[in-house]
Amino acid sequence: MLTEAVVGWPDPRLRQWVDRYLGYREDAPVPLVRREVAGAFVVLILGWGDPLDVTDPRAPGRRGAYAANAFLAGPFDGWCVTRTAGTGTGVQVLLTAPAARRLLGLPLAELTNRAVPVDAVAGWLARLRDELAGDPGWPQRFARLDAALAARLASTAPVDPHLLAAWRRLDGSGGAVGVATLAGELGWSRRHLSVRFRREFGLPPKTAARLVRFERAYASLGRTLLAVPDDAGWAERAARWGYYDQSHLIREFREFAGATPAALTAPGSHSSNPA
Repeated sequence: MLTEAVVGWPDPRLRQWVDRYLGYREDAPVPLVRREVAGAFVVLILGWGDPLDVTDPRAPGRRGAYAANAFLAGPFDGWCVTRTAGTGTGVQVLLTAPAARRLLGLPLAELTNRAVPVDAVAGWLARLRDELAGDPGWPQRFARLDAALAARLASTAPVDPHLLAAWRRLDGSGGAVGVATLAGELGWSRRHLSVRFRREFGLPPKTAARLVRFERAYASLGRTLLAVPDDAGWAERAARWGYYDQSHLIREFREFAGATPAALTAPGSHSSNPA
């Protein structure tokens, strides 16, 4: 049960890289198992409470993080499962693929469909976690995050501008732009774009486009007033979210969330909540 959730807004100079911080405290007196949906982003958890396990049901034991309270996850092209018990406290940061590539300083292909403890990837993140745990409150923690991320950005090489442009074009279109169009705009072949994009951002552009579309549809489940009228059927919702038809929508949700949209919005669902 989430007992505390505090949103922090990064310094404006960081906004193109980090949307927000989420400070949390969660109490689970009995084991809590939650399905986490796929995404073309990287999840950074800097926690200092009781640990949790992250597993990929497609490859149990090989891609997960176990008994970890600070880890990096993704990008994932399928849903995964978290299991925790006790009290977890920490900060969650969602990073776009370009932001994660810049901040981590490594190709995201090394993190695709994996959850990895931060001390196995980046010592500076492990040190940051310890410092956050010692801060007296969320304002101090968010300020420390601002300083650490700004320092990291100042010391790392920029993302390839061609790939950054491709990502922004894909994301800005809601996943609607095709790979051939992207490649043509860059003056690259489709193969060259796909190879470079996959290495740097962890997923091929076609899969990333599908996930961008899915992420927006999934988030809209919790914002029906902003997306479609409450009385709209799933076929109408599918069309407005960019799917061919209702069957296409349901197939994508089953693959990326492990359940249909109706099941995800049902009372008692243990999927991660639509934002």
